[in-house]
Amino acid sequence: MEKIREIMTKDVESCSLLDNVYEVAVKMKELNVGAIPIVDQDRLVGMITDRDIVIRCIAEKHPASSKVQDIMSDQLITVSPDTTTREAAKLMAKHQIRRLPVVENGKLVGIVSLGDFAVRELTDDQAKQALSQISEQTYNELQH
Repeated sequence: MEKIREIMTKDVESCSLLDNVYEVAVKMKELNVGAIPIVDQDRLVGMITDRDIVIRCIAEKHPASSKVQDIMSDQLITVSPDTTTREAAKLMAKHQIRRLPVVENGKLVGIVSLGDFAVRELTDDQAKQALSQISEQTYNELQH
């Protein structure tokens, strides 16, 4: 069974608790990504997505200079490098998430996204199932 370490992105850009929301948004634009892990001395403490910036910052009329910890998600679902791809896909489907930080001894060592599964032709169709369930949830949210 394939492990997350085999498909994860290892060179992950992150921001720190010292950064503000504007700095995170600029980094997202530069890297063309929709999520940035937040670390405190290499330890993963949160995650900010483009959706977090819109919902928790802009829509609530907070300034772009707001602290990242005021809008980041800090209740994270993570996996270890030794987690199987099947287990990770199930977690993503269950929790309706597109990205999983990969943590070892509390430190961020990578990230795995649905796209990482898509480029691997997994025989058990776990990635397809996860994507289908997450996309269905998103589509239903848009309809309401």
